[in-house]
Amino acid sequence: MATINTTPPDAAVIREAARWLVRLHSGEAGPEDHAAFERWRQGDPEREVAWQRAERLSQQFNAVPPALGVPLLTRQRRANRRAVLRTVAALGVTLPAAWLGYRLAATPSGSEAYRTAVGGHQDLTLADGSQVQMNTDTDVDVRFSEHTRMLQLRAGEVYVRTASDPTGTARPFIIETPQGRLRALGTRFVVRRPEGDDATTALTVLEHRVEVTLRGGGAPRIVNAGESLRFTTDAFLPARPAGPEAPGWTRGVIEASNMRLDAFLAELSRYRRGVVRCDPAVAGLRVSGVFRLEDTDAVLAIVARTLGLRVVERTRYWVTLSSAAA
Repeated sequence: MATINTTPPDAAVIREAARWLVRLHSGEAGPEDHAAFERWRQGDPEREVAWQRAERLSQQFNAVPPALGVPLLTRQRRANRRAVLRTVAALGVTLPAAWLGYRLAATPSGSEAYRTAVGGHQDLTLADGSQVQMNTDTDVDVRFSEHTRMLQLRAGEVYVRTASDPTGTARPFIIETPQGRLRALGTRFVVRRPEGDDATTALTVLEHRVEVTLRGGGAPRIVNAGESLRFTTDAFLPARPAGPEAPGWTRGVIEASNMRLDAFLAELSRYRRGVVRCDPAVAGLRVSGVFRLEDTDAVLAIVARTLGLRVVERTRYWVTLSSAAA
């Protein structure tokens, strides 16, 4: 006899299902999105339960077409937005629902929305020839008008290489975050919304300059090549030096040079679901090397072997590096 799981999904999993619902109904989901969705859905039985719950509610609102695993979405975005929002509300997602409501309402019909899953990566070539690489768990809107070339970074990290405006009108290339507006001045740069820190944006300029205007006002600041800094809505934090090379993730690697183990694991955890941590007694051990992001389990095994540690897997999604003697 089959066993029916009556335990409600974890709130975090419900939020993930709600985000997938919005993404798949954005009108912009492509084959990579559907493949990433299927990997997410099949990765944990709890996700399947959460998705079925979302799907049933969506069908009640006539929001979900019959097949979700194929390129199924039409461009009826405005009608779908209202139905999706009703479903999100019915799922009991409160704060994320507010965010999702803003996300849908704030995405004009002339914009393109893109999202990568945890561990995912996507390369974009924009209409003007500019190139954008999206890191793990990244959410952006791209909107070009006759006056501006605009990217809104809602989450995650992007590496941008701007191109000259082919229209000949020199439209500014802008990236917006909740903390401010960044105007590219013929440049290569990286912008990141740090995980767990909704109050700051991080900028690293690799070539030429970027002008930053804070959301709270004040004089703009020019950030030059070789500088990296964070800023809030009303203040710039101290700058630090940065090299000219694109970050390792653009090549599918993590680069560590004498990095504390706890800091290294925090960075690695961006590319896999669940918790990756180490015991406090070994947190100060140092990690150096170049590690491929395509297999984070292998990275953990290599680091543990190199440092004389052991990998303790309490569950698939809770991994701890501990002293081998513990």
